[in-house]
Amino acid sequence: MAIQVFGTKKCKDTQKAERWFKERDIRYQFVDLAEKGISPGELRAVREAAGKDALLDTGGPRYAKRGLAWMEHDPEEEALADPLLLRTPIVRDGRKAVLGFDPEGWKALAGL
Repeated sequence: MAIQVFGTKKCKDTQKAERWFKERDIRYQFVDLAEKGISPGELRAVREAAGKDALLDTGGPRYAKRGLAWMEHDPEEEALADPLLLRTPIVRDGRKAVLGFDPEGWKALAGL
């Protein structure tokens, strides 16, 4: 399966991930969360690889604005309803996934 990079065009860490793969001539598919979002199956695979608690960007302004720090919520449901709450970039290859800026994790996914 091909490597997928989920993020937004404005996210600096997503831009770094794209640049990292381009510099190593590794093919990947970019999915803009602002335009397309993430499917329930893709999110399930990411959750199984990274854990439910790692899905959302708890330090981001969108998380704070929605007041999620003070509410009981299901991270998976929130991510499906608003994909921009996800911690980006999400780099996945099948059932394996790495969230956030993690060049060592990307290296492992790419098999380098």
